[in-house]
Amino acid sequence: MRSLWRISALLASAAVALAGCGQTKINDGEEQTTTVNRTEEKVDEEKVRLEALDPSAYGNVEGLNLEAGTYISVIGKASGGDFWDKVKEGAEKAVSDINEALGYKGEDRVRMVYSGPSEAGDVDEQVNILDEELARYPQAVGISIIDSQSGDVQFDLAAENGISVVTYDSLSNYQNVMAKISTDNDAAGAEAADHLAETMGDKGEVLIFAHDSRSLTTQERMDGFAQKMQTDHPGITVGNTYYLDELEELKQTIADEINGGTYAREGQEAAPIEDEGNRVAAEDISDEEAMDYIFAKNPDATAIYGTSGEAVMAAVENTQRLEKEDMSIVGFDATEEEAQALEDGLVEGLIAQNPYGMGYATVVACSRAILEIGNEAEVDSGYIWITADNMEDPEVAAMLY
Repeated sequence: MRSLWRISALLASAAVALAGCGQTKINDGEEQTTTVNRTEEKVDEEKVRLEALDPSAYGNVEGLNLEAGTYISVIGKASGGDFWDKVKEGAEKAVSDINEALGYKGEDRVRMVYSGPSEAGDVDEQVNILDEELARYPQAVGISIIDSQSGDVQFDLAAENGISVVTYDSLSNYQNVMAKISTDNDAAGAEAADHLAETMGDKGEVLIFAHDSRSLTTQERMDGFAQKMQTDHPGITVGNTYYLDELEELKQTIADEINGGTYAREGQEAAPIEDEGNRVAAEDISDEEAMDYIFAKNPDATAIYGTSGEAVMAAVENTQRLEKEDMSIVGFDATEEEAQALEDGLVEGLIAQNPYGMGYATVVACSRAILEIGNEAEVDSGYIWITADNMEDPEVAAMLY
């Protein structure tokens, strides 16, 4: 499977355009557009993103002769945000292509609804959304799982009712999933390790900022990174891992250490706090103080690897706040904020995923499952390494989200 987009090949076949358009929310595959000002030439972004998919059959709707009125539900880990908006956009385009190919209009149109938790990463809300969608009896569901241990009961219910399940981005170990569409996270993590090792001169200590402690995605990205460092860059120590969804637990640890006299806030001296009325509680610790603690406990760290855009930006914001300008940072995603940090020299490089391709391929996989024409067990959505040196190349800029 391809793990790195062959941009030069894609560029050779990509069409050049002078203007682009953004898409508004839809739920029936019918695209509505609003003008976006773009004055510079760009490659055909859709073509580049879809040609990154492997197998290539997941980048088109040929042979997907769905019945009129077919309903597909796509569920993400959030209702919005740079990454998830691109997933939705790709899914909408696939449905639009299906309707155009089949000549469906009005009530005959194949429909797709994208939904996700209002707060990114809310497991309970995602499970509730899945319950609600199953109650609408879609022909198929595509879902990015927040917690790899959740959803099995709902998946069993889907199977009992003939509803096909496809997972994308963040996967599940559930046995009856019809297809899995994702980045090759292990390979991408290894790629990030190689580039970071070069920046570090093959020596030093790197911390891991992980976006959550529950998804298979996080574990794969950490495993690929750590294994590559261990085998090919033994001079680099992979230090502690900090999960952004476990900051509250970390705050309790900090409070306990302050009360026990083994740690002190900046400007204070460490000493046991005996008076119950003066003891520090976890809720008294701010997010910034939690980050202060991380850096205080890891004075030898010279680099940070972030497993998502959120994790990368947490590293950027706090190293800047603490004036740790020499800290090297790499990680996943290519959001607008991250791209700016890359341009400003605050990040060494980023693994840009293909959320648009994921959304498109998810609808294709759902359609194939509905039609019982067979699916690949795994679909590689592709990734590319982006740096300040190549981010303005049109074919690379097409991957930013």
